[in-house]
Amino acid sequence: MPNQGYLTDIQKVKGINKTELDALQPVLNKFSFRAHEHYLSLINWQNPDDPIKKIIIPNLQELEKWGRLDASNEKDYSIMPGFQHKYTSTAVMLISNVCGGFCRFCFRKRLFLHPEMNEYIQDLEPVFSYIEAHPEINNVLLTGGDGLILSTSKLKTIISRLRQINHVKIIRIGTKLLAFNPFRILNDENLIKLLSAYSLPEKRIYIMTHFNHPAEISQPTLKAVQLLLKAGVILANQTPMLKGINDSPYILANLFKKLSYIGIPPYYVFICRPTIGNFSFSVPIEKALEIFQKAQMMCSGLAKRARLTMSHASGKIEPVALTDKHIIFRYHRAADDSTSGDIMLFKRNPNAYWFDDYQEIVDTYAYQKPYRCFGPE
Repeated sequence: MPNQGYLTDIQKVKGINKTELDALQPVLNKFSFRAHEHYLSLINWQNPDDPIKKIIIPNLQELEKWGRLDASNEKDYSIMPGFQHKYTSTAVMLISNVCGGFCRFCFRKRLFLHPEMNEYIQDLEPVFSYIEAHPEINNVLLTGGDGLILSTSKLKTIISRLRQINHVKIIRIGTKLLAFNPFRILNDENLIKLLSAYSLPEKRIYIMTHFNHPAEISQPTLKAVQLLLKAGVILANQTPMLKGINDSPYILANLFKKLSYIGIPPYYVFICRPTIGNFSFSVPIEKALEIFQKAQMMCSGLAKRARLTMSHASGKIEPVALTDKHIIFRYHRAADDSTSGDIMLFKRNPNAYWFDDYQEIVDTYAYQKPYRCFGPE
């Protein structure tokens, strides 16, 4: 495989001239740059609207004042640094503060902006002890940063230990390396052996991929996907809806279809969180819902399984439908179990970018006996 590596010095990126570099310096002074040479090779530098370029190359609009660093109040659900327990059956382990590349729309850029805060797990045993003491936790997400950026030996330490906890049925690994650097998978036989050994018939490992645009699915990516599928891993994709990148029904439908063809079911499409530096990527909720539903109209059932959601502080809120006057939301997953599934009807607000922008509630409906995804098997 090609000998390619990571770049943190944007001046080494071919395709950006000195004038552009000088103009970007204020952005680089605030937000870091990191990319893999494979991913940079996918850019068509002759196209000013190239989606890969928009995802990875800094832009001046990142300096627009908007949002905050912890837009979903993750700190409120952090049991200890880097470990979150927001939803009853799910625990989140931030196992790194590094990615294969720094997406310009990252919602956890605080990990890179303030590494001294140590918002990732450095002492694993207290985390394992907590999970052992909470039998309602049936799945654990390994993320960061990027879950696959860790060495295979370190991943083995974590995964093997989690497999000793009987009530943890699913281990998820969040990663964008299949787009950024598929050679992480292609060049490491031990990683495939690890995944194969611990993705068991009744306890699967899920790789949560992060493809934003069909152009990210390269030939090396296809080979990496095949290796993971052969290892018995389950794949699913999540992406934010991003202005100028995939906020078109045709592009989004193409992404859904292409993913379904290669064995990666679409899982979530997220409303872009109101994080510092992200306004230029954000799409108003009602516009996003129309784009999402039009995209699904062009897909078969297998390609239209994604949910449009907001990772709000109170839970995953799903915009469900629009009328001429109203928008309907549903708690797809709530931090407070008693509100899971609740329906909320609001007056429309075409300028709303986040759930908090809706003020005029019209009606609600709550299930008296909400079902839960945990408890006796």
